Amino acid sequence: MKTLADLDNALSEPGDDLVADLSRLRGDIVVLGAAGKLGPSLIELACRGIAAAGTGAKVHAVSRFSRGELAERLERAGADVIRADITDDQALATLPDAENVIFLVGSKFGTQDNESATWATNTYLPGRVAERYSAAKIVALSTGNVYPLSPVTSGGSTEDDPVGPVGDYAMSCLGRERILTHFAKTNQTPLALIRLNYAVELQYGVLVDLATKIKNGEPVDVTTGFANVVWQGYCNEVILRSLHHADPSPFILNLTGPETLSIRRTAAKLAARMGLEVTYTGSEADTALLSDASKCHRLFGYPNVPLDQVIEWTADWVAAGGAMLGKPTHFETRDGKF
Repeated sequence: MKTLADLDNALSEPGDDLVADLSRLRGDIVVLGAAGKLGPSLIELACRGIAAAGTGAKVHAVSRFSRGELAERLERAGADVIRADITDDQALATLPDAENVIFLVGSKFGTQDNESATWATNTYLPGRVAERYSAAKIVALSTGNVYPLSPVTSGGSTEDDPVGPVGDYAMSCLGRERILTHFAKTNQTPLALIRLNYAVELQYGVLVDLATKIKNGEPVDVTTGFANVVWQGYCNEVILRSLHHADPSPFILNLTGPETLSIRRTAAKLAARMGLEVTYTGSEADTALLSDASKCHRLFGYPNVPLDQVIEWTADWVAAGGAMLGKPTHFETRDGKF
């Protein structure tokens, strides 16, 4: 994995199960939040999967697209690029109708001291989208942050465990779930809520955060000593395949990898691969943000790229000065302030 083209190809190569699911999916797909971290690779995956399935469905990629080159990239992939600010009522109303909606819009960083805007994006806007697309299936990205911190020996929170969001970001994300659920039940809109933590690829994610600290000679804080991660290509497949599970009840799914990742041991693996030393600060707390994704793995199988492979790819990418998104995850945050 040496170039952005290699990475884009790996993240957007559809598996047989996805192609089969897309072959029986009726109608077009609208992706809202197409320019975010997940959006571009998910759209490219959807376009390649639909091409392999031969259905002729369209993928409408909706965003403000401040980066013109991204819009051009998605057009080359076969997407219908729509430049729109969906916080504007008229822009939202004029979006194309579709039988399937992927809602990726959300606000996390900068929440502190700007809580009202975070709630508007994460809670108010989803309600407007739910009303606009009441006749569609909706898969909405949520977060494992709706759960409280779990004992590190527990295996993480399941979908049936009580929620307990900490901080305005997490509370607003639970608000998104509650508002979408209200409209799903009111309008009988099939809905899937995907509680993700944390997607990783080679330009951002928990592993990139750790490798970057090691490369820069900075100590790795192990206070939050454990985490869950999942390869973004698998994450995108699960989101798309969840359209078949959407239900007005709604369908709720934890999305992450099967491992409880030790930050200390993972940093040591990254450092060894990079030929560098690693130092640590802090000591492991008894709790961390952890999710049990057994339901996901039962329905969709295990991630197609093993964790050790992603660790090696990440170490090589960061050591070689590969392109970065410059968006730290702040996975180590424990007080809910982002």
